[in-house]
Amino acid sequence: METEQTKLPPPPHLISSFAAGFDTIANHVALILLPILVDVFLWLGPHLQVKQTILSLLKRSQSVQLPLAAETMPDPATVQQAYSDFFTRFNLFAGLRTFPVGPASLMSGSLPTESPLGSPVTYELSSIFSVAGWALLILVVGWIAGGLYYYFVSSAALTLPRCPLVPAIFQVIVLGSFWLMIMFIAAIPILTILSATLLVSPFLAQAFLFLLGMVALWLILPVFFSPHGIFAYQQNALTAIRNSLRLMRYTLPTSGLFLLGIIIIGQGLDFLWRTPPATSWWMLVGIAGHAFVSTALLAASFVYYRDVNVWLTAVFEQLKRRPVSAKI
Repeated sequence: METEQTKLPPPPHLISSFAAGFDTIANHVALILLPILVDVFLWLGPHLQVKQTILSLLKRSQSVQLPLAAETMPDPATVQQAYSDFFTRFNLFAGLRTFPVGPASLMSGSLPTESPLGSPVTYELSSIFSVAGWALLILVVGWIAGGLYYYFVSSAALTLPRCPLVPAIFQVIVLGSFWLMIMFIAAIPILTILSATLLVSPFLAQAFLFLLGMVALWLILPVFFSPHGIFAYQQNALTAIRNSLRLMRYTLPTSGLFLLGIIIIGQGLDFLWRTPPATSWWMLVGIAGHAFVSTALLAASFVYYRDVNVWLTAVFEQLKRRPVSAKI
């Protein structure tokens, strides 16, 4: 019996995807300007703080505690000091690094409080309504900036026709709003557990954050490529999420290794980029290096996403046609 079989294209090579991503950014180095501008603004620009608003809310919540609950809780001064230390460094402008689509940023994770120009100009938001308004504005600006960032990187990395810019950014906002709603729902129990563990032991709180990060990574992996469908194939947000789940379902070992490579390269080099102190102008080198590597990894992810979709389509087509013909 002779059976005709269609040869499958080889599955995407991880090394070639990474190489294509770095070559793309080396040939279009202007694509790193947006991440650099965001990081320079977070480093040298003004800070938008919410410390007093958060502390006042905390005091009100403590004043209405039940007496029996107050007896079992640690000293309220300890709680207030812990929140004060955190929100002294917190800069609401760090929200420009939006999820899942946003410009790459080194400073949004480190939140520097000093620079070569000295202490930054600080603006304190005085009410919960101003905090909510500014947070919403920063989120929208971050999504728009992220949409532009992904749009130009995908256009440089892929040979596909460019997607319409405005509909793509609209789908980015829809996608970001969906994940924001999910995170808001999950934040209530997470913050409750985190506050309890922080009051018991800082080490226990760090362990909880590490475990939470591992769980979040496990949940994010299946939908990692959802923004890619918007810019590569002009899909809406829901279709892009479904396509990402489908892709990870059939290519989990290879795609998992690819995403692991992105994490290792990106996070590993971040230790190098953060070596200069925030008060040194050498930090500009770290900012530029982080922008280049992060943008190259994003370009590589678009190349891999395109290639793995082509490969899956070929596999499914062969499965539909098999056997094509048979001769005895």
